[in-house]
Amino acid sequence: MGSSKVNSALEKIQSPGDLKKIPADELEFLAEEMRSLIIHTVSENGGHLAPNLGVVELTIALHRVFQTPQDHIVWDVGHQSYAHKLLTGRLKSFSTIRKFDGLSGFTLRGESEHDCFGAGHAGTAISSAMGFSSADDLQKKQTHTVAVTGDGSLICGISLEALNNLSCTCKNMILVLNDNKMSISKSIGAIPNYLNHLITGKSYNRFKAFIKMMVQRMPKGKALIGNIQNLEASAKNLFVPGIFFEELGIRYVGPVNGHDLPGLIQTFERVKEFNRPVIVHVITEKGHGCPYALAEPERFHGVGQFIPETGEKRNVSPGKITFSEQFGKTLDRLMAENDKITAVTAAMASGCGLNDAFTERYHDRFFDVGIAEEHAVVFAGGQAAAGLRPVVAIYTTFFQRAFDCIFHDVCLQNLPVVFCADRAGIVEDGPTHHGIYDLAFFRAMPNLSILAPCDEMELDAMLTDVIQNHPSPVMIRYGKGSSGMVADRKHTPLEWGKCEIVRTGTDAVIWTYGKDVTLAWNVAERLASEYHISCGVVNARYLKPFDAESLRAFAAQMPVITLEDHVLTGGLASIASEILASTAHKGLYPFGWDVEKTVLHGSPDALRRAAGLDVEQLSARIHSILTDTVK
Repeated sequence: MGSSKVNSALEKIQSPGDLKKIPADELEFLAEEMRSLIIHTVSENGGHLAPNLGVVELTIALHRVFQTPQDHIVWDVGHQSYAHKLLTGRLKSFSTIRKFDGLSGFTLRGESEHDCFGAGHAGTAISSAMGFSSADDLQKKQTHTVAVTGDGSLICGISLEALNNLSCTCKNMILVLNDNKMSISKSIGAIPNYLNHLITGKSYNRFKAFIKMMVQRMPKGKALIGNIQNLEASAKNLFVPGIFFEELGIRYVGPVNGHDLPGLIQTFERVKEFNRPVIVHVITEKGHGCPYALAEPERFHGVGQFIPETGEKRNVSPGKITFSEQFGKTLDRLMAENDKITAVTAAMASGCGLNDAFTERYHDRFFDVGIAEEHAVVFAGGQAAAGLRPVVAIYTTFFQRAFDCIFHDVCLQNLPVVFCADRAGIVEDGPTHHGIYDLAFFRAMPNLSILAPCDEMELDAMLTDVIQNHPSPVMIRYGKGSSGMVADRKHTPLEWGKCEIVRTGTDAVIWTYGKDVTLAWNVAERLASEYHISCGVVNARYLKPFDAESLRAFAAQMPVITLEDHVLTGGLASIASEILASTAHKGLYPFGWDVEKTVLHGSPDALRRAAGLDVEQLSARIHSILTDTVK
């Protein structure tokens, strides 16, 4: 991990104030040590590797120049904050990052006073930083506010809305654009292209200073100074491809090398005295300092465990296809058969199973719109209205950002858009990324059907059936990774709106959906072997339309247990309660996530154990319920 000199430097930093005591000639070694620690920790815990490696020097420079928590540093998305955590008193607990009861993988207000604003979704940094800046102005505080945006989030609609209001809202704010040309996938669109032109073009700021100097030396130069603004605008139009930021009233500085520590520190020392809104355009490399992450920044954006020396995955289970991979394979087959099908995503192509081969094969029908979920949905709505069959693949938690667009622009018009909601259920990253609220959002949508495949083969069957037979809005939601279902289990053929009886029982029945069908099967097995309880399992399959007739029939004969990887409010528990409210039944017992208790980060197994939702505890709790019922 480097020399003892470097180790002693990092270990002495208990707060950003200690960073200012580190000799300038040791800062490069400090960056090297921090980068090594991040690589080794992420290799054990999983997490966001490439984004954090790209901002090590930037983070050191910010904390060297500014003083948190008096000054505010707001990190967009939060997954760029690992180096920030190391410099703000969390070195000793850094090994726990993303583990249950450990540090969050994102900024979290309750974790440190230096995390002034929590974030897990893109595009929030500029708006929230403007809130801090305007509040400090009103309270006449002499502080600085810095918003660090990047990883593709500048193209997010929220960011653009904030930029439109920045100069008329804030007297003094610094916006750092961490430009690494990436979001999760490569950044898409005109704004990234514009930034690339800024990088490759001549330096406007240098040319502006030269022009002013020349004018002052000319005869009657003082008289010409009054026209300097017109001359300046002409120079900008000549030597840079647009004047986007300065026309918005934001002083532009850059581009700056994001891995040049002395240059970064000098730049921030200078711009903090500007006393006006300013954007510092910083060029970084996603994965900097780590050859394999630098070579494959998309793959190493968010990773599981890997071998730190090589980047190779650890604990790989061969032969198990994931939901995402199955989605990609099925969509590939369907698009080969039907040239009206399009694929739309929002900067998460590979994560959703749309690999490079797919995107190249269907380059004319594949659309990655960048971090712009609202646009993705409305764009798909337009395609559907024009006669195409768009399939929109986005992580479940990010679909929530497009809630009104799904309602207003697709469902209300009954347009045949297929929404494939990946990462449904709990995930390692914590509350900003858990896909456990979506049913409460989307069940109320008019014309929208909601399907939940229990395994990869059922996903294949559902997507095929929807495309071929149901020209209306449909959401198919499925979890991260593999279902764990026995590969050769035979399915009952799909029947629209009808459940599947997976296992028969006489004492009780578990109604469930998605990956929890596997969990319910294992619970039923344990109930039989340990408690001698005969428990059936029903795969709901369709959450809307729902098989109310079958539920009522089961409920009239035996207690019904609902089990779901979703909050109890708005999901299957709510559906069953609504259906059985006016029907005689033997009891309804829901199991799922408590909507009033935030589910934190950690492995899904650890989170389930903590909530009593693993096989052992579920079996014991169901046994207790049934025993009390008999009494």
